[in-house]
Amino acid sequence: MAKKQRKYDMEYKLQAVKPAKELGGAKAADELGIPENIMYAWTKAAREGRLDVGPGSHTPQTAMSLAEELALLRRQVKEQEKEIRRLKEGNEFLEEASAFFAASRRKSAKDRE
Repeated sequence: MAKKQRKYDMEYKLQAVKPAKELGGAKAADELGIPENIMYAWTKAAREGRLDVGPGSHTPQTAMSLAEELALLRRQVKEQEKEIRRLKEGNEFLEEASAFFAASRRKSAKDRE
């Protein structure tokens, strides 16, 4: 017989994550009657910023890791913008070269006539 899976709304998840940070995930899960793996998933989502638990909910360690992640993502965007610019320039060069050779081919075909 399959177990019926409960659905939890966002407000419940947010309220459950708060005691999990204070008491620990296992103890909070036990008190709330939630499976530990679900509590773990919610607290992980909150740490990673996928579950917004509101202002003042991050510890200095998680705030720093979020700041580090933001800096890393900004660097990656900058590098990707550079790469896109380089690829566009290469594409423009190839289009110009293709047009040049196509014109050259047409001219040599006319000369043969």
